[in-house]
Amino acid sequence: MRPRLWSLIVKELLANWRDRRNRIILLISPMIQVLIFSFAATQEVKNVPLAVLDEDRSVLSRELISRFEASPQFSQVMRLEGVADIAPAIDSREAPAVLHIAQDFSRRLTAGQPVQVQLLLDGRRSNAAQIIQGYTVEIVDRLNAEFARLGSLRGPPSFVVARTWFNPNSDTLWSTVPGLFAVLTTSVGMMVSALSVARERELGSFEQLLVSPLTSLEILAGKAASALVIAVAETTIVMLIAMYVLVVPMEGSMLLLYGSMIVYLLSIIGIGLFISSLSSTQQQAVIGNFMFLAPAILLSGYATPVSNMPDWLQTLTLANPVRHFVVIAKGAFLKDLPIDVIATHLWPLALIAVVTLSAATWLFREKTG
Repeated sequence: MRPRLWSLIVKELLANWRDRRNRIILLISPMIQVLIFSFAATQEVKNVPLAVLDEDRSVLSRELISRFEASPQFSQVMRLEGVADIAPAIDSREAPAVLHIAQDFSRRLTAGQPVQVQLLLDGRRSNAAQIIQGYTVEIVDRLNAEFARLGSLRGPPSFVVARTWFNPNSDTLWSTVPGLFAVLTTSVGMMVSALSVARERELGSFEQLLVSPLTSLEILAGKAASALVIAVAETTIVMLIAMYVLVVPMEGSMLLLYGSMIVYLLSIIGIGLFISSLSSTQQQAVIGNFMFLAPAILLSGYATPVSNMPDWLQTLTLANPVRHFVVIAKGAFLKDLPIDVIATHLWPLALIAVVTLSAATWLFREKTG
């Protein structure tokens, strides 16, 4: 690294540290948010895709499945061919729940013996898992009541036995905090980068940078590198709070998480620098920052599942870097997400980073040319 570029990076880090308001915002704000929002955040569940493995293939099992197909809470009922299809359906988020009907379902029910209907849930969203379980129990109980009223069956009814993967105790913190970690990573990266160039313009020190030996590309690279250092440090603090204060497990590879986080932060910093290059004052940069963050977080799947959105909006969210990192963060915390699954979300982040950093560089040159 060139000495003059290193000097700029040090200068940017010192400028952020010496500004008392920046220190408070960067150090205190994420800690307060991760502790408060972890308990305050809620999630809504509707239009749930459900996977069904029917090993009984009887009239009774088909009747039960038809109730799920007719339910307004379930948007789609997918049929699985065997037990081996269950894990991929949940791992890939194709379905947040799998209904497993055993081979002896109709035989035990007609013989007056209690019979279990197994429900496997994705615990990465514990709130959603509990609501889906409630939907399922209600449908099964309603069917039991109808059978009893018609006198078609005798003896104990069928009942639901739920098992939650990746979050056995359905702890809300386990599902909320990993998503919140992704959101706070976004906020810090955007905040530092979006204010960097605008702050120089407002303080009148931007002209000094332009007459220095640094090229426009080096100036932008220095600001991006300093923003990356600050963002990684801040998110490390948030991660430690999540792991050791809120006791959320870290099941995946820390190395893969940090590697993905750096690529993700580069894409966010590119957007922040583009906004900062476009802004003349810090107030304009803050407004631009908000204009990006609000819809990006809403469309990320953090609060509302992406599957709840219209098809055209789901396609649009593929260009949202926050959506991809939310999946990586939840997978890293709650399960050992395989590298091939991470790669499916990592290459879009790398592409977005190239596009946003290139756009920021072009705009910065245009503004300083």
